[in-house]
Amino acid sequence: MILYNGKVYPTAEQNQLLGTLEEDINRTREMFTLDSETVINAADRLGKMIADGAFDGLAAEFLKETDGEYLSLAAEFLKGDNLRFRLKKELGKNFGKPRSFNPPYGIKETEVRTVPLGTLFHIAAGNMDALPAFSVMEGLLTGNVNILKLPQADSGLTVEIFRRLIEIEPKLAPFVYIFDTPSSDMEAMKKMAEIADGIIVWGGDEAVSAVRRLAPVGAKLIEWGHRLSFAYISGYSDKERELSALAEHIIKTKQLLCSSCQTIFIDTERMSDVQDFCKEFLPYLERAAEKFSFDEIGAYAEMTLRRYTDRLEGHIGKKDRSRTYFNGRKCSITACTDSLCELSYMYGNVLVKPLTREKLLPELRRVKGYLQTAGLICRRNYRDELTDILIRAGINRVTTAGNMSVTFCGESHDGEYPLRRYVRVVNIEV
Repeated sequence: MILYNGKVYPTAEQNQLLGTLEEDINRTREMFTLDSETVINAADRLGKMIADGAFDGLAAEFLKETDGEYLSLAAEFLKGDNLRFRLKKELGKNFGKPRSFNPPYGIKETEVRTVPLGTLFHIAAGNMDALPAFSVMEGLLTGNVNILKLPQADSGLTVEIFRRLIEIEPKLAPFVYIFDTPSSDMEAMKKMAEIADGIIVWGGDEAVSAVRRLAPVGAKLIEWGHRLSFAYISGYSDKERELSALAEHIIKTKQLLCSSCQTIFIDTERMSDVQDFCKEFLPYLERAAEKFSFDEIGAYAEMTLRRYTDRLEGHIGKKDRSRTYFNGRKCSITACTDSLCELSYMYGNVLVKPLTREKLLPELRRVKGYLQTAGLICRRNYRDELTDILIRAGINRVTTAGNMSVTFCGESHDGEYPLRRYVRVVNIEV
């Protein structure tokens, strides 16, 4: 399904539409300007519709499972006050307004304008429901024309969201072009990339590398790659509450988000401490798995096979045997002797490793560029010291363990403000 200038077309018409895409976008950029208030007002109305339950049926139809959290997040994201706050925080209160200044040494008065980058090509990942919609909304908020290649996992919700948004504000129609092009159709993606001034890619190393090869010279690459997040435990302030919150975070996010806990590090050198923690934490994880059970048989089967294969290869000497497995109901914990931050088996299967605070920074630097969130559990008098070490190591978010995936209006994304990457600064001699 394709959404092109406000109209829905079948996938079979993709090549025909791509043949006129550049001409249609050039016409839009020549004739129209998208004011941020127009976008904000339409988004606010859409958010209110979501909050009032207008999309509950659609969510049930398009999403595999929903407990209302996604809809609540979307409604919050689309609030007019939140979007205005983001614009002001990320781009300043004068975004969209020309400003003039007089440089030193007698240089002529110069006008400065912050303007849209132009045309953005979004290549979205499928690890978060409606992430493609959030990405395009950011492009609209900064006045850009947006081409979106949907991830394979998208079930139609993104097209429906923007169809409804355009019904609310028809002026948005020529600024949104959504294609359900498969990643294997490199020819179609290349055509989209050639039109773009900026290419936004969400995904892992493979996806980012593929887009780098695809991108034409001169196009700005905006990479939101996959990231690693972890919990670090050095004592407790409220042990029962903190371990319960960490377990629920692991299960509720299925460890699919960049901010999801993949590894739990314990401030110790002794493997006996690691194994004791695993035995103690497993019941917390089991309770969370029972409380927030999800029905994805394929995912459970895949993770079970991966764990079994790892254990089998360990027994026959193909892999390091220094791992101990603690299997629970719908979850598992793997105790490891190494201290590398890495991806877990996901879906309630977490890694636990020793890592003293003295070795915290050098160990984390082994995966520099991939770090995102640290969920910190510690005694209150340690928190400032450990937070500082984590920041120096390259972490971009430090939270309590249960709030690792909680978002808020105005936060940075992987250490940067996204909207700043979707605009350019123009200087005009007065």
